[in-house]
Amino acid sequence: MTNMTPQRTGRCRLCRPSQEPNDYTLFLRQWVRSPARLGAIVPSSRHLAEAVCAPVPERGEPVVVELGAGTGPFTAEIQRRLGGRGRHLAVEIDPLLARRLRDRHPGAEVIQRDAVHLRHLLAERGMERADVVVSGLPWALFPPATQHRLLDATAAVLAPAGAFTAFTYLHAVPLTPARRFRDLLADRFEEVVPSRTIWRNTPPAFVLHARRPRT
Repeated sequence: MTNMTPQRTGRCRLCRPSQEPNDYTLFLRQWVRSPARLGAIVPSSRHLAEAVCAPVPERGEPVVVELGAGTGPFTAEIQRRLGGRGRHLAVEIDPLLARRLRDRHPGAEVIQRDAVHLRHLLAERGMERADVVVSGLPWALFPPATQHRLLDATAAVLAPAGAFTAFTYLHAVPLTPARRFRDLLADRFEEVVPSRTIWRNTPPAFVLHARRPRT
């Protein structure tokens, strides 16, 4: 007599719901698609995020703008420092990364646009000035025209006593685009101070703290 009892089988691997990629996998995938937009193959470390976000005020209702938010290491640190205060605009041009940022950080206003339109993006939301602009953009990979446009847009929205922070990798320091970026910062800000090298980042990096934009 034939046994008609169906046999129990394990669930087909192909039938399992796909899992969201982790930050490293997503970052690497987007880097392969557009390396000039990301500039690194791994997300920034918590140690670099703390140094970059140091100018975020501990009191009041500041407006903080984040450029090139990526997978959100700086976004998380800004949100932690704000603790629900002020406004946090996170600008990210990549649609997949922007979608993940919205899901993960509902307290931030994620904008999927090019950062060169920064003044217009603030005006659309009823703001004229930012107290702090935090950058996760790969400045050393940008051509001169892009560096000029982005820095012009940044300086145009910063308050007179505002602060701008960006980082650069240690190995990029002698490269012409990195030197050009530092020269542009000196032209557009009254004070530019580099941090100590952050060795606990891959690759090692340091932060450039710029204050008081020139008008």
